[in-house]
Amino acid sequence: MALYELFSHPAERGYRAGLCSKAALFLLLATALTYLPPLLVAFRSHGFWLKRSNYEEQPTVRFQHQVLLVALLGPERGGFLAWSTFPAFNRLQGDHLRVPLVSAREEDRNQDGKMDMLHFKLELPLQSTEHVLGVQLILTFSFQLHRMSTFVMQSMAFLQSSFAIPGSQLYVNGDLRLQQKQPLSYSGLDVRYNVSVINGTSPFARDYDLTHILAAYQERNVTTILTDASPFWLVGRAAEAPFVINAVIRYPMEVISYPF
Repeated sequence: MALYELFSHPAERGYRAGLCSKAALFLLLATALTYLPPLLVAFRSHGFWLKRSNYEEQPTVRFQHQVLLVALLGPERGGFLAWSTFPAFNRLQGDHLRVPLVSAREEDRNQDGKMDMLHFKLELPLQSTEHVLGVQLILTFSFQLHRMSTFVMQSMAFLQSSFAIPGSQLYVNGDLRLQQKQPLSYSGLDVRYNVSVINGTSPFARDYDLTHILAAYQERNVTTILTDASPFWLVGRAAEAPFVINAVIRYPMEVISYPF
């Protein structure tokens, strides 16, 4: 004979315990282990499935007081004056060597212990018959990052300007910017580019050729360049007055790219 269910009633069983009981502590621990480890992993890895990320850092930049100057003269073809802080380069210049008056001052505007800008001034003495039509200038810097990995390199700012009218002064106001062709490591010490941009001990003219210097510098995966310079060319120089280069170079906050 078949049986039919006429009535059913579920049974509910509850367990109660105080907040300081072993059961309550176990429940709290289980909840914490469920949520906290994934959050810690996500925080330490700066995200999931990312192959590259960025962060901001104010670099530690210092001017190394190394200068290489070539002033192009006119109207005669091939005329120039040159000077640098490297004695070997100066010995190669012969009659083209002209020693300028140079002053440089770095400024920490926000008093955070890191320099924010460089004020550079160069006064090149000229004869009354000499006229400057163009300038090529290299300034070298020490550039360091410390927030993620420790990255140390020697870099440069290259300035080149030429005009059809002889000038009395060149004014430049720009930023020394980091250029990355590849991400930087997020840990460890990176000193592969902590070498001089200019081989100042070499007796060979080729090592001071601007084309050679710039080509070797561009082979690097990490460099600095002078951006937003907007050179301003002033004319109307007095007969015995020097040609003046006034440069303000800022060291801005950088966005650093690094891999996982």
